[in-house]
Amino acid sequence: MNKKLYSLQIKGFIFTSILGVLLHYLFDFTDKSMIVALFSPVNESIWEHLKLIYFPMTIYSLIEIKYLQNEYSIFWCVKLLGVLSSILLTPILYYTLNGAFGTLPDFVNIIIYFASIAFGYWLEAILFINNTIDCKNPHIAKYIVLLISVLFMFFTFLPPQIPLFKDPVTSTYGYYQLQ
Repeated sequence: MNKKLYSLQIKGFIFTSILGVLLHYLFDFTDKSMIVALFSPVNESIWEHLKLIYFPMTIYSLIEIKYLQNEYSIFWCVKLLGVLSSILLTPILYYTLNGAFGTLPDFVNIIIYFASIAFGYWLEAILFINNTIDCKNPHIAKYIVLLISVLFMFFTFLPPQIPLFKDPVTSTYGYYQLQ
């Protein structure tokens, strides 16, 4: 069982990494499509770049569920924790390193991206193997994952005017300031 699980998690890391890199360029490639803006970054803010982790991990969950749902009733609880850990680790590392060293070179931001994804999938593997999460209602976890999608989409068009949502290059916020 662990071999199958590890294989799925490694494939998830690869899938998420590649799809995230492709999503990074999709918004500009589609001439700033409003539909693409829902799931692809519209600027260089940390918030928008979290889409590069969240949406690919969530899409992969929909693939992975076919292989793990019958063996793990805690599937959605584990996936929620994996996704949350990845998208929370990214700004934690970014702001900590930026505070300690000043503006980071792009290669460090790229390392943060891959490290955050790897951590999320590693945490999921540990949680699946231990199978000890008290997940009384996995449907709630699934709905929270969906709610996060709604929040990403909502804040793309109506972002709060705080640093997490501010594009450090253009000093703009969200989709409508691009027009």
